[in-house]
Amino acid sequence: METTVTKGGTTATDGRTLTIRGITMDDAVEVAALSCQLGYESTAEDLRRRLEEILPLKDDHGIFIASLGDEVVGWGESEIMRHLQSDAHALITGLVVKDGIRSMGVGSRLCEAIESWVKGRGVAVIRVTSRSIRERAHRFYLREGYTEIKISKVFEKSL
Repeated sequence: METTVTKGGTTATDGRTLTIRGITMDDAVEVAALSCQLGYESTAEDLRRRLEEILPLKDDHGIFIASLGDEVVGWGESEIMRHLQSDAHALITGLVVKDGIRSMGVGSRLCEAIESWVKGRGVAVIRVTSRSIRERAHRFYLREGYTEIKISKVFEKSL
């Protein structure tokens, strides 16, 4: 079955409608599978536990699900960040589209939903980080109007 979603479009060639909506507990299985495609191994149980900790979402945290009909084909998450050293900005903390559905406009629609949500909170800047090896993702964000502003390293300490 061929699927094509165009930027700004809402219907796939197979007749399914692309919908962007908020996340629910019922999305745990599909979100876990997509998280694995993003490179973060997660089980449905992991996702259910995390969702129980964060739902209902606070006003500065948005998670959006992209679905074609009943099939979850992507998700995007963003938070409003407030720090002493800079004005408030939003950070896209995760965005993934299902393998086989990529490059069809779903990621663009998720970005549009996140950007609208951010604007609605009075925040004027949105940032996203992406691993250095994800060149396809870098090209996507550049096409979406994002500008590369710095290269960083991430340090972590297990406690």
